[in-house]
Amino acid sequence: MGIVITTDAISESFANGMEFFSSFGGSTVACKVTTEVLKITEEENLQHNAKEMGQILKQGFLKLSQTYDIISDVRGRGLFWGLEIVLSRDTKEPATNIASFISNRLKVHHILIGTDGIYDNVLKIRPPLVINKRDCELFLFRLDAVLHEAMKLL
Repeated sequence: MGIVITTDAISESFANGMEFFSSFGGSTVACKVTTEVLKITEEENLQHNAKEMGQILKQGFLKLSQTYDIISDVRGRGLFWGLEIVLSRDTKEPATNIASFISNRLKVHHILIGTDGIYDNVLKIRPPLVINKRDCELFLFRLDAVLHEAMKLL
């Protein structure tokens, strides 16, 4: 389910005879599921949780970046983060293999993250909205251990 908010000019540019269609557009099931998700999100205050847990993660990521020079950038907000992994902060040379190593080693600890970016060297971290403080702390602890292992690859 999605929505687009735009200007009149952009909206009118689509009025060229070509009609947009969707296989599932207008599905009552999709609308019902979306309504329930929005209801649960509000009832369980998940937006606020995302903000609070995001702050915990941000502080943890920044602390790890002070310890590990392979983290050249921490960027994100809420529960959507990217940690750029490089061989050297001076050269900013992408460390694709090390980012892959980190992602794969975290799987051993039952933590799934991905890699992304033009060089596939950005750890893409997107935990669920229901993550709690204990989960964040465990993730940061495991990430620290894996980063320590990754340093041996340099």
